[in-house]
This record gives sequence, C-alpha cells and structure tokens, in this order.
Amino acid sequence: MQMIKIEDVQDKVLQLRNENVIIDSDVATLYGVETKRINEAVKNNPEKFPEGYVFKLTQQEKTEVVENFDHLNQLKFSKVEPRAFTERGLYMLATILKGEQAVQTTLLIIETFVKIRELSRTIAALPQTEDKTVQKSLMQKGGELISDILGNDLNTTESETELELNFAMLKLKHKVVRKK
Repeated sequence: MQMIKIEDVQDKVLQLRNENVIIDSDVATLYGVETKRINEAVKNNPEKFPEGYVFKLTQQEKTEVVENFDHLNQLKFSKVEPRAFTERGLYMLATILKGEQAVQTTLLIIETFVKIRELSRTIAALPQTEDKTVQKSLMQKGGELISDILGNDLNTTESETELELNFAMLKLKHKVVRKK
C-alpha cells in the first residue's frame, strides 16, 4: 500500500466554478484505484451524487486544467470528459470506496479542505477588522495555516521562511522560523 501524505492531496486541489475540487484521475491516484472505478461508483450510485457533488468538465475547463497543471497532461488526449469532485462529492465517494488506503486518503482530503476553508475565512476577515490586535492575530493564524499547508514536512535545522502573499487590497506577510 502506498502511503499518502497531506501534500499529495493538497497538490491535487483545483479551483473550478468557484469550488475546490479534485479531478477524477487524481482521486483515483489518491485512492489507489483506476479512474474507471471512480466513475463506475458515480454511475452505479447516482442518488449519492446530486448536483453540487460532482460535475463533468466542459471542453474549455478541460483545456484550462491541462494547460495549467502538468500532472493532468494525460487528459489532453482523452475522449472522456473528466469529472470534478467537490468536497461533498469526495465525502460521498468515501462511503462507497473501502479499504485502508481509502480511509487514510479520505481523512487527508477532509483535513486539506478544512485547512483551505479556514484559511479562506481568515483572509476574508482581515479587511473587515479594524482592530490592529485582531488583524495581527488573524495574520498570524493565516500565516500558520499557510505554513501548515505548504510546508508540513519541513526538515530544517535553523532557517527562516518568509511568506508574502498579495491579495489586491491585502498584503499578508508571515515569517516562520523552524528549528529542529
């Protein structure tokens, strides 16, 4: 069995139609099954995948993900329209797929989506807060979340990482010092 790390999941989360999603071929890789098994699960259990749980990519969306994500290059020549699973769809898929890797992967997917959602809320709260102490606290929380998302397995002895994100009106800067 292949060990799945949170970074493996985080690298596969894409933003489509204002949703965080994972493409069916990436879901299959994470679960250690063939893509056709993922799509069979959807086809055989339509009541578990209502609108908002999974959707087929349009030709334009397919072209965009192929152009922007190297690991999805194999979709370029596929005649099949890939599916994108939203967080809810992934939870539902977890009720169908069984096995140790499926359980481990589901837990990591949930963890990843929770961190992304929490970071989004933290960033959204920043411009609405005028209290400098609260802003500083939110910025620190956001920086910690970004650090968790981007650098979970950092093995450093004594270095500094400075992360700066620009969100049009908002500039988030957080310095992380990790010691072994």
